[in-house]
Amino acid sequence: MLAHKEGQRVPYVTFRLRQDHNWVNLTTNDLFGGKTVIVFSLPGAFTPTCSSTHVPGYNQLAKVFKDNGVDDIICVSVNDAFVMNEWAKDQQAENIKFIADGNGEFTEAMGMLVDKSDLGFGKRSWRYSMLVKNGIIDKMFIEPEEPGDPFKVSDAETMLRYINPRAAKPQLVSLFTRVGCPYCARAKDMLSGRGIDYEEIVLGKDVTARTLQAVTGASTVPQVFVDGKLIGGSEALADYLSAR
Repeated sequence: MLAHKEGQRVPYVTFRLRQDHNWVNLTTNDLFGGKTVIVFSLPGAFTPTCSSTHVPGYNQLAKVFKDNGVDDIICVSVNDAFVMNEWAKDQQAENIKFIADGNGEFTEAMGMLVDKSDLGFGKRSWRYSMLVKNGIIDKMFIEPEEPGDPFKVSDAETMLRYINPRAAKPQLVSLFTRVGCPYCARAKDMLSGRGIDYEEIVLGKDVTARTLQAVTGASTVPQVFVDGKLIGGSEALADYLSAR
C-alpha cells in the first residue's frame, strides 16, 4: 500500500546531476529549503504518458502556478542524469527542473519505489505528485494502485485545483509563420506585447505549405489558433486582441 506522507519532511537525499558536462551534487535542502515546490514523479523518461501529457501539462501551467505562489516545479524519475538531461532537451520544458534519481534513493525513501520488471524497467517510481512547502509535504496525489500506468490524479490541473480552484488557465496559442514574413513578425509582437505565450510553427522547418492548407484552409501566413479555434492572420489577430 502506497502511503501518503503529508505533514512529513521530504527525505534528505543528495542527487548526482550533470550540469555543463560536470557532476554536481544537489541536496533536497537545496531544492526545497525556503520554497514552495511542486514535485511530480513518473515511471520513466521518454515514455508515452510522461512525454505526451504529464510533463507538458505542468510546463503549460507553470506561469499560473508561479502567480499562485509556487517557486519551482520539479520532475523526478528513476533514470540516470544523462537520460534526464536529454529528455529535458527533447521536451523543451523550460519551466521544469528535471531531477535524476538514478539510484532510486529519494523515491524509495518516499515509499514510491515499485517493481516494473515485467516491463524490463527494474525498480521505478510510482506516478504521483506533491506540494512541498519549506521541505514539508503539504499535499500528495498518488495514482491508484491499478494494473498498468494509471494517470488520474497526479496531473497539473488536479494540482492547480488544489492550490487555487479559481485560477484562470492560460490560453493555448499556436502561430504558423514563415521566416522573413513581416506580418508574422507583427503577429508575434502583438502576442508578446500582451504577455501571451505561443507556440511557433515555421513553414519549411516544422511543417509544409500543404500541411498549413490542410489545417487552416489558407495558404498565407501568419495563421493563429487560440484554444483550437482558428483566428486568422495578423489583422484578424489584432481585432481579436482589441476585443478582449
